[in-house]
Parts: sequence; C-alpha cells; structure tokens
Amino acid sequence: MNQSSSSLPRLTLLEQEDKNRLSGAVIEILESIGMEVHLDEARDLLIKGGAREDSSGRICLPPVMLEAALVSAPKNVLLFDREGEPALDLGERRAYFGTGSDLWYQIDLQSGERRPSVLEDTARAARLAQGLDNLDFVMTAAHASDVEPERAYLAEVAQLILNTSKPMIHIAKDVSDLAAMWELASLVRGGEEGARVKPYMIHYAEPTSPLKHGRDSLAKLLFCAEKGIPLVYSPAPLAGSTAPLTVAGHVAQGLAEGLFGLVLHQLKNPGAPFIMGMGPAILDMVTTQSSYNAPEYYLGYLTAVEMSHYYGLPSFGYAGTSDAQIPDGQAALESGLLIYLSSLIGANLNHDVGYLDFGRTGALEFMVMGDEFISQARRFMRGVPVNEETLALEVIRAGAQGKQYLTNPHTLRHCRSEQWRPRLLNRLGYEKWRRSGAPDLQEAARKRALAILDGGPGKPPAPDLAGRVLRVVDKFRP
Repeated sequence: MNQSSSSLPRLTLLEQEDKNRLSGAVIEILESIGMEVHLDEARDLLIKGGAREDSSGRICLPPVMLEAALVSAPKNVLLFDREGEPALDLGERRAYFGTGSDLWYQIDLQSGERRPSVLEDTARAARLAQGLDNLDFVMTAAHASDVEPERAYLAEVAQLILNTSKPMIHIAKDVSDLAAMWELASLVRGGEEGARVKPYMIHYAEPTSPLKHGRDSLAKLLFCAEKGIPLVYSPAPLAGSTAPLTVAGHVAQGLAEGLFGLVLHQLKNPGAPFIMGMGPAILDMVTTQSSYNAPEYYLGYLTAVEMSHYYGLPSFGYAGTSDAQIPDGQAALESGLLIYLSSLIGANLNHDVGYLDFGRTGALEFMVMGDEFISQARRFMRGVPVNEETLALEVIRAGAQGKQYLTNPHTLRHCRSEQWRPRLLNRLGYEKWRRSGAPDLQEAARKRALAILDGGPGKPPAPDLAGRVLRVVDKFRP
C-alpha cells in the first residue's frame, strides 16, 4: 500500500519499426552515398579508421564505424557552472533550457524599438538569465554589431563569464577563436586539466547541408575532441532546399550528417563528449522564410530527438522560439508549445528561449515569458504520483462526513507543493485585474525583466579572474 509509483508524461512519435527504418536509411546514406570532407586531417583519420573514398571523392562509412562510435560516445554528459558546481546532467530525457545566440536585432526593453544588437545586449541577457530560475544555461543572445567581426564571438563569450555563473554554449568563427575560448575555460578552472574534468563550456558547430563537412567545422570538431570540450554538432538542413521536403527524408539526411561527425569525433578521441542535434528548418514555399515553428518543423525536430534516444546519445533541442515579430499572442503560443513538446520528448539542451523573427531578433521580456512557461511545464512533467498519500482515501472519508476539505491537514500539507503558482500569467478576476492596471503578459514580463536588471550586476566572477578574461580578449588576434 505504501509503495509509490508515478506515471511521468512522455511523448513518442515513432514505432520501433519506424526507428529501425530511419536508422537503416542513415546507414545507407553513410555507406553508399557518402559525404564531402574538406579537411585533409579528417579525411586521413576516417580512411585510416576504415572509411573508403569513392570515385567522386566522397567519404563513405561502413556500418561498423558508426557502431563503434555509438559504443564509445558517453551516454551522459555532465556540465558544471563557473564556480565548479554540478549544473547539468545530459541524457536520460532530462530537459534543460537556455537562451540562443547570434541574434542580429533586439527589441529594446526601454523603447520597444527594434535595433541592431550590441555587446551590452549579451551582458544584459546574461544578467537576466542569472535571475531567471528556469533558465539553466546561456548562449550569447546577441551578435555584437559594435565589435569587429573577427573578435565578436570571443568578446561575447567573455561577457557571459563576467555576468553569469551558468554553463554556456558558444560559437566560434574558426579554430583560432575556439582556442582562445578554451584558454578562457582553462582560466576559469585554473588549468586545462580542470577544464577537462569539470567542463563549463559547450561548443556548437555545424556541417553544411547537403552532405558536406567544411574545413572550419571539422577543425573545430577535432579540436573539441582532442581537448574534451563537449560538442554539439548539429546540421540545419532546410526542407525543400538543402534536404528532402518530406519529414522522414529530411530527418534521415540530418541524422546522417550529424552521425558522420560523431564517427570522426570518436576516432579522434574515443569517449569525448558529443551531443547529437538537428535543426530541421522548413522553407515556407509561399514566403521563402525559414520557419522555426511550422508543424513540419516540430515533427522533424521531435523525430530527431526520439532518434537520439534510439542511439543513446544526449540531445540538442529547441524551446521558447517564435516566428512572430514581437512578443505577442502568436509568440506566447509558439514559445509555450515548443517548451512543452521539448519537455515531453525529453530533449536535453533546449536553446533559443527568447528568439523571435525566425531567429533574427531577441527580446528580454520574451526570455522572461519563456521562463514562466518552462516553470509551468516543469510542474506538468512531475506527473501523477499514485500512492496511499496521494490517493487520499482517508481524506475522502473525512470529507464525506465534514462536507469540505479546506481545513483538512492533508490540504494544508500539499497546498504549496501540489499547486503551481504563476508569476506572470493572470489568474485575477476581471475586477481585480482592472484595479491592478489591466496588465497584459508582455507588460508583466517587461516589468519583471527591468526589476531583475535593476536589482544588481548579475553574478560577476572574482575581480582577478575578470581582469584575466578581459586580457585574453584584448590580446586576441585571429
């Protein structure tokens, strides 16, 4: 009677036969179609490991190479915060959420106007993320138009270190600024060995669809494998343009592109941490926009995550995005829906909270809205524990006599833990809502963002570390 069970919410799209057929298509792409490889070191490593070069120069992989890589790749990846405390344990359907990167524009929190992103936007987003309990990691959330392009990525990473203690995912132009970022990670940990043992930074790189792996992407992949930097290697094939229009074909190609990277990564350093991803972008044939929130995007993305479970790899996911131009009703719908879908499918690293405008524009109040939706989804994902305490038969018996449950100790015992309480979403009656100024969701989120940013400097590092971080940026010459 006292044994507890809990049916946790879970979403699946595919039957086992579907997964097997998708995996078979991936194997055929790798073995008989092959990939372009534009780095000699990578080609040599692959051929030495058992790959063959076909008559067109494409590299083809026998199934045994993929099987070996899947065996050696870690099933879980543990990430630490800036202070060295455990923060994220990727794998086993655990869902974490964070911001995105490279946004060219911002909706200014004060004026409401759309303007080009600057370096301070990265700092402000990091400080805001530090104050949002449901954002677990950060990316740059902006691409600085006021910094030389060759130095922008490194300058943005420095701002993350200076303004939040949360783990980060970063992007690098090439292996030279990736090496400088590794120097920053080593500074934070007191040396390279500390950075290996307690990784704080994840790197994001992409192959080029269709079926091409460029020189810079491969160089960064090999650098990450050598140093033990956790790597997301995530293709972004565009359905109808750089990938088949059908969801199954779209996903099969993207999986093959990402897993090809896994094979090379594990050849370089077996056991190095690798995170599987795919951005299944959809080319809208009417507007020619690349949609983040089309239903076909959701289907492709969720299928790719389900296949990451099939392969036993940690996954890179998406959440909190919208194709809307401002944080309006469309934005709230799309953001919340994708957060719930990512939670239910069990995607691990769900980035892009706060993205608008097809991934071109960010808004800090939209980050705050995303934090609220994540909080709600996490309550839902606790599921329904079924045990003697939760079935509450004795409470029901007492209620039958007393005609109410409000004063029952069982109600008092569970009233805080059982019910989720919103910070932004409106639960006031009409009259109370009007008396409180009739706020809408966007305005409530804007006020919370301003309150967090006005409340302090985020979580800066020790002054001596801050100075050394800035000196690395100052001396960087690509």
